[in-house]
Amino acid sequence: MFDIKENLKKLPDSPGVYIHKDKLGQVIYVGKAISLKNRVRQYFQSPKNMPAKVRAMVSHIEEFEYITTATEMEALILECTLIKRYMPKYNVLLRDDKTYPYIKLTMNEPYPRLVKTRRIEKDDGKYFGPYSDAGAVNQTIDLLNNIFALKRCATRKFPEIIKPCLNYHINQCRGICTGKVSRESYMQDVEQVIEFLNGKTKPLTDMLAEKMQEESELLHFEKAAELRDYIEAVKILSEKQRVVLLGIKDLDIALAISSSQKSYVVLFFVRNGKLTGRESFAMEGTQEKHELVSEFIKQHYSENPNIPYEILVEQPLEETELIEGFLGEMAGRQVRITVPKRGDKRDLLQLAQKDSIEMLKTIDERENNHRARREALSKEIGNLITEITGEPPSTESGDYRVEAYDISNTNGVDSVGAMVVFEGLKPNKKEYRRFKIRTIEGPNDYGSMQEVLYRRFKRALDGDPAFSTLPQILFIDGGKGQVTAVQQILDAMKLSIAVAGMAKDDKHRTRALVYKPYGSEEYAELLLKEHPLLFKYTGAVQEEVHRFAIDYHRGLRGKRIQGSALDEVDGVGPQRRNALLGYFGSLDKIKKATLEELCMVPGITEQVAKNIKEYFD
Repeated sequence: MFDIKENLKKLPDSPGVYIHKDKLGQVIYVGKAISLKNRVRQYFQSPKNMPAKVRAMVSHIEEFEYITTATEMEALILECTLIKRYMPKYNVLLRDDKTYPYIKLTMNEPYPRLVKTRRIEKDDGKYFGPYSDAGAVNQTIDLLNNIFALKRCATRKFPEIIKPCLNYHINQCRGICTGKVSRESYMQDVEQVIEFLNGKTKPLTDMLAEKMQEESELLHFEKAAELRDYIEAVKILSEKQRVVLLGIKDLDIALAISSSQKSYVVLFFVRNGKLTGRESFAMEGTQEKHELVSEFIKQHYSENPNIPYEILVEQPLEETELIEGFLGEMAGRQVRITVPKRGDKRDLLQLAQKDSIEMLKTIDERENNHRARREALSKEIGNLITEITGEPPSTESGDYRVEAYDISNTNGVDSVGAMVVFEGLKPNKKEYRRFKIRTIEGPNDYGSMQEVLYRRFKRALDGDPAFSTLPQILFIDGGKGQVTAVQQILDAMKLSIAVAGMAKDDKHRTRALVYKPYGSEEYAELLLKEHPLLFKYTGAVQEEVHRFAIDYHRGLRGKRIQGSALDEVDGVGPQRRNALLGYFGSLDKIKKATLEELCMVPGITEQVAKNIKEYFD
């Protein structure tokens, strides 16, 4: 099992993100730290002065892992990404990283400007950041504008006769509008600005120091003092921020590592120029790094539809061109496998290498812990299946296939069914299925559940490959009634599959598994509070199937509500309805639109626009 005390000793004194997990391996908290060593240790000291929420969280921590980053800012970005991915129980909702400010260089203009923005657009601009401190962004822009006297106004074309603005007269702009500044010399300064924002501060400080020396020799002490202040400001603002280039597509980094027990490939995900997560995969057969990575790429991406535009590796692969062609054929576009030698991609590779070295310290222990949890859960589910069917279940992988079902509707309207699949501790989302109820009218959950199960297993018996794999046990959202309804369908189809109902208490929390033991006419209950591992697993399954069903139901209901209101307007059919929704984006905006705005929609005549206004007014 994971030894928390021993693993605390292995924590590095560097920035990064830490991830706390419970007995089931579920993420319950994600946090960032300037020093992982100092921050994570604080959770396992005396709880005397801890807030109640923190004490409750710590009591559920069974293991932790961490990802190192180059800066605190990168840790912040990664923390936001992981919180949105895992939605941990003990985290509060963090501000979206899209609201953080960026510094934008307007490269689509003849004479680029520096501006602060919170939106990234496809306009050929260069974006630097994001920054956590809006004040630092303002200071950086002011500093670079003052040093290089960059253009500050948004005007692109100037009339022949023009009076320069105040910035020109106070020497804060070189007067682009006067036509006396060549674009070539201006772009040379822009290149220095790009260098600085990419973290290369030495060229700028050297240039300022040289100018300061010249001014001192000319006895221009006031100007020299100003340049000295600029140098100090550059040093303060020189923390490196990664550039976000819209031209660079998403990429993955694949690294091979070997512990005392096994070999692994660690896959890092980089999206929009930022590290967003990682996963490790156990490999068998060889310890040669290039061979491990080569085989991993071929096997992993052949089953994973999310193929990136580029994969970074530490050393060239023997069949690089062949594998690139294989991946490109599956993705329908070019996929590159590269060994970066310089620049941002090299920096990202080095960051991943550093983190994988840290990962080696605990990877065997985490793998053993995960295996122990999986085996313990498999044993509990196996015992339950045996008690229901009277026969011990068999499975080649050791992981039982659990299918969970739920029904969702609003007073019987837009009724849908959802099926989710868990194999071992993890959901298999490729196997999820959803059903629109066809034969049942009104709020009849039993009948709806029977229809869903009949359709699912009828397609399996008919040889449909999308439904061919049968489960060892069904988890049904509900109690005795739902289990009885499902058992009737299974009996009619002559299928022997264990069925358990996920019953909730008065506070809507998973309480027990309800089932009928083999050879018994009475129902039994497995109280989950006495089985903590199975309790957490069942709760996760129930939440997932409920979420999947609700999402599908809400989607259908939203389409029906939006469609029906417009379809009742005289002169508005499906084509005009879609045109209106596509133009305005929502029904509320259509209701608030003026007659003139409605007429701007393709296909909407003045008479139809009047009909719309009259209907909603």
